Amino acid sequence: MRNNLILNIQLIAILALVVFLYSFTSKRNEHRKISKPTIEFLNSESPFVTHEMVNNLLIDNFGGTFSIQKDRVNLKNIEQTINKHDLIEKSEVFLSVDGKLKAVIKQKTPIARVFNGNTSFYIDYKGGKMPLSSNFTARVPLVYGDFNNRYSKNFVELLQEIYNDDFLKKNIIGMKISSDGSIVMKNRDYNYDIVFGRTIYMERKFNNYKAFFQKAVQDTLINSYKKINLKFTKQVVCTK
Repeated sequence: MRNNLILNIQLIAILALVVFLYSFTSKRNEHRKISKPTIEFLNSESPFVTHEMVNNLLIDNFGGTFSIQKDRVNLKNIEQTINKHDLIEKSEVFLSVDGKLKAVIKQKTPIARVFNGNTSFYIDYKGGKMPLSSNFTARVPLVYGDFNNRYSKNFVELLQEIYNDDFLKKNIIGMKISSDGSIVMKNRDYNYDIVFGRTIYMERKFNNYKAFFQKAVQDTLINSYKKINLKFTKQVVCTK
């Protein structure tokens, strides 16, 4: 009986010690100050945003310093602050047990650059307007004409199709939108115009163009053409 009592007292003492150490460690951890953050970019091959820019966003969020207690850090607010940046699509912010802050950044993906009067901007993959960056210039098709006209409803889909296709992405360097919504494209290596027409039957037109291009290169006739008309979906009409 006496041995059981001693054993119970020992267990209670051990439990009390564990609770005390956990409480002490948790309280100490809460008051630990965060250190300089680690910043990672998911699409680092296009550095529109720099580590310094993200670092400054974090500093602004913390009131101008990283000397802040861990229990005062609101990760959701930090992410919302970063996501407001015009060149950033999404961010995820983590805080480790030892007070190390990590921000994982996904930048917006430009798929075209629009020249509209005296202004110029990118169109991102989701169809939104994206400002230019002083740090990096994207190699994307250049778009001239009225991007916002009433015929351009499917224009973003057209740009997405070019971006997702290795051949088109490599060869199509620019396009002009007419007032009626018809599009004329330019090839990177050849001087002919690609008369694409309106943004309808896009996949079929692009498939026709690929088939034409492959045959024209094989026949060594491609340099003789001035205009490639894709408006007729069952045939490609070429003008020398």
